[in-house]
Amino acid sequence: MQINFITSNLGKVKEFKQILEPDIEVNHVENSYPEIRSEDPEEIARHSAKELAEKLKKNVVVEDSGLFIKSLNDFPGTYSATIHKKIGLNGLIKLLKDVKERECTYKSAVAYCEPGKEPISFLGEEKGTIAESIRGKFGFGHDPIFIPENSDKTYGETENCEEAKKFRRRAVEKLRDYLLKKK
Repeated sequence: MQINFITSNLGKVKEFKQILEPDIEVNHVENSYPEIRSEDPEEIARHSAKELAEKLKKNVVVEDSGLFIKSLNDFPGTYSATIHKKIGLNGLIKLLKDVKERECTYKSAVAYCEPGKEPISFLGEEKGTIAESIRGKFGFGHDPIFIPENSDKTYGETENCEEAKKFRRRAVEKLRDYLLKKK
């Protein structure tokens, strides 16, 4: 079985391959696409998967993730990639400078769709806190500021953090279970 994973993020491709292969082959398709605006990552992923499945005429998988910081009313949430490009990790750290409450949730929504069918999505979440400074060189995105529950290290400080991350893994494992039952 093969899926067509649409993303420009090679870090995500690596994570998907670690979780799905060899049972499910991950064919990486780099194709930029517009996303709808929504506070719900599953809604964004389902919409994108449906559009891409119809456009490309093949099964597709897309992933939308975000960092939801409780004290900032879940900002940046589904706008995490845009905010990361605009203000970066240092900007987020500055926003939280005098904030004691640093609780957050990393969310990953993975959607699968075949042409002519309705998309299905799977949500993975992981609770944690935001570090007071950028720490570590591993991973990508918000990994150097995200401290998972029951840890004192950021994912950026965790070698092979792709294997340790739970939020995306939880969503991709739900996808894997769904696809293997479909076989």
